[in-house]
Amino acid sequence: MENNSIKILFFGDIVGKPGRFAVRDFLEKHRSQYDFVIANVENASHGFGLTEKNYNDFITYGIDAMTSGNHIWDKKEISNYIDNAQNLLRPLNYPQGTKGQGCRIFETNGIKIGVINVLGRVFMNIVDSQWKLVKDEIEHIKKVTPIVIIDFHAEATAEKICFAKYCSEFGVSAFFGTHTHVQTADESILNGMAYITDAGFCGAKDGVIGMDYDTSLQRFLTGLPERYEIAKGDMIQINAVEVNIDKLTGKALDVKRIFVSRSNIKEDENEN
Repeated sequence: MENNSIKILFFGDIVGKPGRFAVRDFLEKHRSQYDFVIANVENASHGFGLTEKNYNDFITYGIDAMTSGNHIWDKKEISNYIDNAQNLLRPLNYPQGTKGQGCRIFETNGIKIGVINVLGRVFMNIVDSQWKLVKDEIEHIKKVTPIVIIDFHAEATAEKICFAKYCSEFGVSAFFGTHTHVQTADESILNGMAYITDAGFCGAKDGVIGMDYDTSLQRFLTGLPERYEIAKGDMIQINAVEVNIDKLTGKALDVKRIFVSRSNIKEDENEN
């Protein structure tokens, strides 16, 4: 299988310093097992957005492609570097003229891999309709490579499932849902496409989807915009999905959820 397939690892949303370090340590041990690594990084810098430093750190950790979502713009500096960030995607269906790219074709060991980042529209920001836009993008990538990966950053489960089935009709290799930070137990292969409704998140386990419990509770109790803080605690988790894809056909051969929970890692950075 190894000669005819490519093994891809996708990390669910990385949340703050605990998530960054958890992914770093996981890749130190396991990076050699994978041909290509993708991670959703929109919550990587103190839970909101992505600094240029963290972007560069992820490259040194061995992450080949970074996807994002509605929080990618939360750090103002993103506008200064996103056009030159060749490993980073923002959602494809932001209006024409938005900085950054929503789709890129990467290459590893002579194999080209198309990656598309898309934002859902149910309970989310107002963005362009993704349906025909993504169909056209898939067809464009298919002229170059049979391997197409989608990160669909969306809130509603029904929208994720319906859009996944739609994309599977056009020969997508793998479809990962992100945004809700809770890993779902529905990994499957649809029409040759690996699928999961949500890949989960990487970060502090003892909180509320990576954020501090007390501040999260106050927002629910009062309805006031309490500032979120990153959760702390003795445990961190890694949520990821592993997929084997046939190099020639682009079809998924198998899909596997990864859920690792372990004692907190050392913190040797000063920033959040």
